[in-house]
Amino acid sequence: MTQAPSVLIIQTAFIGDVILATALVESIRKTHPEAVIDFVVRNGNEELVSGNPGIRKVFILDKRRKYASLMELIAAFRKARYDYAINVQRFATTGLMTFLSGAKATIGFDKNPLSGFFTHKVRHDVGGLHEVTRNLRLLSPAGMDVEAMPRIYPSAQQWEVVKGFKAEPYITVSPASVWFTKQWPAKQWSEFLHQISGLKIYILGGPGDQKLGDELTSSIPGKSIVNLAGKLSLVESAALMADARMNFVNDSAPLHLASAMNAPVTAVFCSTVPSFGFGPLSDKSFVIETKEDLDCRPCGLHGFRQCPKGHFRCATSIDVRQLTATLS
Repeated sequence: MTQAPSVLIIQTAFIGDVILATALVESIRKTHPEAVIDFVVRNGNEELVSGNPGIRKVFILDKRRKYASLMELIAAFRKARYDYAINVQRFATTGLMTFLSGAKATIGFDKNPLSGFFTHKVRHDVGGLHEVTRNLRLLSPAGMDVEAMPRIYPSAQQWEVVKGFKAEPYITVSPASVWFTKQWPAKQWSEFLHQISGLKIYILGGPGDQKLGDELTSSIPGKSIVNLAGKLSLVESAALMADARMNFVNDSAPLHLASAMNAPVTAVFCSTVPSFGFGPLSDKSFVIETKEDLDCRPCGLHGFRQCPKGHFRCATSIDVRQLTATLS
């Protein structure tokens, strides 16, 4: 191909999935600096990629009007006539989006139910590979698969929003998770925070995490702790994490925010394990897990609303000193 390729990347899943998929943009830009790259996300996740200088246009699949939005997107894709449509997901909606995109070549994982209609299908292996490595394999048929990291690009305004929080050394703590079995218990987060001295503490999370943040803040009177849950956007939170002494997270989206900023991170894994492919990527990173040999762990690829065994030892057996040790 004599001219720079035009590429459509499709990832309409959740926050962490979109963050990790940005590594494809970095890889394509390394091999084809002038490539035209467009990116598809679900509504609510556009902030994660809208500031990326390697992306020309961000398309939004509006899940509130899913099928009408899908048809509108397909029409736009066919008009653009991409060289490549690359589907990072394994679900029928994005499979249809890929198949009908009108791209000269369509690439996706073999586990997508419509992969038989793709020009190239790539084997999806779970275990032993990081999700970023799995995703980058999708670029192999296009000859653009070089090692790359996920990246988020806060704007000057977003850096400015968090500038005032950086006046003194600090850590961030993201104590929440959508899934109960992925979240270290609030009682233990509180015990850990009691051990922190000489550092400002910022609680991060979404609007739904404000209550948990308030509970942790009130449980530690006299501490230099501020609940920012629901007060910063995702990218603003990433900008704050970038300069923290350490960022403490669960196996959840904030872990991937840290990776995308190459920010120091300590990740607590309860029911899940890093070998699933979602561990930290930062140069300075630590994985915290139970030291008990539990035959029930991991209990699944994703989290659960409650511990299937009823004891939740994969979380409660983690000692707070395992976390404090990463600050030394």
